Amino acid sequence: MMNRIIAAGLGIAIATSASAQSSVKTADYSFTYSYPAEAAAIPPLRAWLEADRAKQRTALARDAAEARQEARKGSFPFRAYELQKTWKLVTNTPRFLSLSGNVYSYTGGAHGNPGSFGLVWDKAAKRRVEPKAVFVSDAALQAAVGQAFCDRLNAIRTQRRGEAPGHDGPFDACPKIGELTVLLGSSNRNRINRIGLIADPYVAGPYAEGEYEVTLPVTAAVLRAVKPAYRTAFDVAR
Repeated sequence: MMNRIIAAGLGIAIATSASAQSSVKTADYSFTYSYPAEAAAIPPLRAWLEADRAKQRTALARDAAEARQEARKGSFPFRAYELQKTWKLVTNTPRFLSLSGNVYSYTGGAHGNPGSFGLVWDKAAKRRVEPKAVFVSDAALQAAVGQAFCDRLNAIRTQRRGEAPGHDGPFDACPKIGELTVLLGSSNRNRINRIGLIADPYVAGPYAEGEYEVTLPVTAAVLRAVKPAYRTAFDVAR
């Protein structure tokens, strides 16, 4: 499994122990699901996470059983399926509980597939919000952070590849906001002043390069891209 560590400064608590973890292993599959104590402390959010856990395990068990049957019919080896889904704390401000999530799934191929996602609990509205939904639009956020993200991304690409990205390769272009996972972070746990941007494998580079993570400060331009209803929960990074 690929373990993801968010860039320093976003506010994620890598070492936070999960208050709720479920692990199951059968002949057909292995399944792990966890989330932090801060999420468990909010009953509606905990209920959603538990429902998601049950849904993910049910789907995994069904798919693995079907794959085993197909392997038996086709007289080829069956490789047990795997799913790991983990939620971690990014930050906990007066307005938002921000979580990052990562998933690793294996369905019998050459390698497993990792992925990332974000979740925000709006304490004022008492509901889940997709991180991108706090912004006016993907285009507005793109205009605010696009160039800074591309500059940082290309610097990391150069380090990993040993040469600067070209212009016409399959993984030379800079991904758009719509292709990225967005996380809301804070350096002071008071207001959101950091934005995390994650490009999963195959988005900004081949599988072998793993995922790319960039953390950017909230600027005046980013603040203008936030929906008016959420702006008081953000602050320009100092």
